Amino acid sequence: MTPGARLSAAIDILVDIFRSETPADRIFENWARASRYAGSKDRAAVSAIVYGVLRHKAELEHALGAPAHEVTPRLMAAGWLTLRAGEEADAVLALMTGEKHAPEPASEEEAAALKADALPGPDTAPHIRLNYPDWLQPEFEDAFGERLEPELAALMDRAPTDLRANTLKASREEALAALKEAGVEVEEGGLSPWSIRLLKKANLPALKPFRDGLVEIQDEGSQLACLLAGARPGEQAVDLCAGGGGKSLALAATMENHGQIFACDLEARRLKALMPRAQRAGCRNIQTMPLHPWVPGEADPDLTELTGRADLVLVDAPCSGTGAWRRSPDARWRLTTEKLAAYRAAQAEVLERAAPLVKPGGRLVYVTCSLLPSENEDRVAAFLAAHEGFAEEPWTKHWPEDLPRPASLSGIALRLSPATSGTDGFFVSILRRRA
Repeated sequence: MTPGARLSAAIDILVDIFRSETPADRIFENWARASRYAGSKDRAAVSAIVYGVLRHKAELEHALGAPAHEVTPRLMAAGWLTLRAGEEADAVLALMTGEKHAPEPASEEEAAALKADALPGPDTAPHIRLNYPDWLQPEFEDAFGERLEPELAALMDRAPTDLRANTLKASREEALAALKEAGVEVEEGGLSPWSIRLLKKANLPALKPFRDGLVEIQDEGSQLACLLAGARPGEQAVDLCAGGGGKSLALAATMENHGQIFACDLEARRLKALMPRAQRAGCRNIQTMPLHPWVPGEADPDLTELTGRADLVLVDAPCSGTGAWRRSPDARWRLTTEKLAAYRAAQAEVLERAAPLVKPGGRLVYVTCSLLPSENEDRVAAFLAAHEGFAEEPWTKHWPEDLPRPASLSGIALRLSPATSGTDGFFVSILRRRA
């Protein structure tokens, strides 16, 4: 592909992303599969433009003239090359010839915008410089206070790829050795006792250690949430929002395949991926349970038999995903006040569904990959106000004494973030049901 064709492809992908609800990574993968002529360097170049625009959308729009005039995906893609990739405006305009799959020539207005563009200065509003919706400003101020700028800046970085050593099949040292033998550059993670961090990209599904179940892809923050859940051999555990089952697999390892894990989800389609993963990982104590919708106050159509039986109920609640913006930069622009309200309602409902399952003395562990207090502390406070039989316990009480503690933002719950702990953003609250 010529540089002009790469730019044109990036523009087309961005148009699709901004006009649909389909995640950006899926749109990009669809393009890559359909574009067999695009080599690895072509895909990397197109990806850099697409994800560069998504990470820096607000500052690009500001630099290129918004709100005075519309800043199109086409102009943002060209602007990313000049503002962030260091290309000269004339060189980028020279790519826009309309020939050999290149974008159509720039208009006078587009050319003027590219030549006049400049990154926002330090006095520009934080939501523009740090690229997030302005209506989230009060939430982020509440969450971070004086640390707002470094915390939000870290959300614009690319996220590393972390693996979890599956201790049902190998120690972390054995998994590391197997990966290195397969030619993968890796190192130990710094927080989770199971974490392995990739230093360079690798085709993991093609690797023997992955196919043999020695490792699973799982962010280190997610691993820490599973560690704090404290699942022990012989317990009865419910993973109420299991999805593809990554946390269920981690719980199975800490339980050493003894006891029972009920992996539940409203989307049976997502649960179907779990059992092949469990078989590969050597997990034998997981049972999947597709759920039906439930109306609070009525009998549970699926979980009545588990009432009061669970030592652990893990609620990995549906949320805004603000803690994972490094991995899904388009998600920050898809979030709306209406969607956030719907997430909060879903969180309250799933907590209500979880509470009856916890036996006296058992624990309900509430987890989100959100950084927003309205999805985290506020939800826990509302739950405790309605359920006097539960009490929140400090996360430090449950942290293994032989492991160094991760840096956590203030509060009784564990609060992880890219800037503070080097992980995705996670919130983990441990709620004990009184005996």
